[in-house]
Amino acid sequence: MAEAALPPARGILDANSQLWGQSLLGIPVRGGDDLLPELAKSTIDRFVVGVGSVGNTSRRQVMYEKARQLGLDALVVIHPRSWIARSAEIGPGSQILAGALVNTRCRIGANVIVNTGAIVEHDCVIEDHVHISTGACIAGDVRVGRGAHIGIGSSVRQGITIGSNAVIGAGAAVVSNIGADVVALGVPARESGRNE
Repeated sequence: MAEAALPPARGILDANSQLWGQSLLGIPVRGGDDLLPELAKSTIDRFVVGVGSVGNTSRRQVMYEKARQLGLDALVVIHPRSWIARSAEIGPGSQILAGALVNTRCRIGANVIVNTGAIVEHDCVIEDHVHISTGACIAGDVRVGRGAHIGIGSSVRQGITIGSNAVIGAGAAVVSNIGADVVALGVPARESGRNE
C-alpha cells in the first residue's frame, strides 16, 4: 500500500461555537456542521471525521454518511509510524494512527479508527464505523461487526466474532463470541448490559 501525503487542511467544522473564527493547529475553524452542504458546493471535495468515540460510534457514522451523501470523498489517514501489511485492505475514511499494526489479509471497513498502538492481527474483518481503542489487541481471524467499540487495552482471542454495535470495555479479555448491541466487561469479558 503506497502512502500518499494528505492535502493541506482547509478548515475544521466544530459544534462548539466558541471555537468559530479561531484556528486549531493553524487550521481555521469555519463554523458548525450545518456549513457542510455549503462547503460541499465549493471547491472542497474531501473530508476526514475528526471525532472519536467512547462506547457509541453513531455520531462518527452520522457525520461520515452525511458528508458522503453530499458527494465528498473520505480521506484515509495513515500515520507514518503505523504498519500496514501490503495485503491488507483499508476502507475509505479510515484512520490508522501512530504505532498501530494492521497485519496480513485484514479487511478494514469504512470510517474505522485503529487507534494508537492497537494491533489487528492477520485475517481479521473489521466492519464499517468501528473504533479500536488505544492499545487494544485483536488476534487473528476475528470479525468485528459494524459500529462496535473495542475499549482501550482490551484483548480479543483468535477466531472470535463481536456483533454490531457491541462495546468491549477497557482492559476486557474476550474469549467467547459477543452478540450485537452487548456491553461486555471484565476478564473474561461477560455481558453486563445493552448498548442502547
